[in-house]
Amino acid sequence: MKSLRAASAGVAYAIRTQRHVRIHITAALLVSAAAIWLELETIEWALLLVLFALVIALEIVNTAIELTIDRIGLEQHPLAKAAKDTAAGAVLIAVIFAIGIGLLLLGPPMWHQLFDR
Repeated sequence: MKSLRAASAGVAYAIRTQRHVRIHITAALLVSAAAIWLELETIEWALLLVLFALVIALEIVNTAIELTIDRIGLEQHPLAKAAKDTAAGAVLIAVIFAIGIGLLLLGPPMWHQLFDR
């Protein structure tokens, strides 16, 4: 129970303080609304949920890395910059692939809804 409370506090902290976490959650909600409208299949929903979780979890890990490095010291150091940039790069890669998969899943049914009627 204590671990669950600590994890929940971490997620709440990230949502409360990290703009990019809120942006990813908003994007997930918008994509979910589109998926409901397009009546996606269960397997398509499963893939979307995995992508939402991956991107948001990586953003929270990125936050943890940045906070840890900042706690160690605020002076500029090439390794600190590399660690922060690498963590942010992991989020970027996940987002790029999530967008690509989202377009593959939502694009054809959206095209059909909008133009093939």
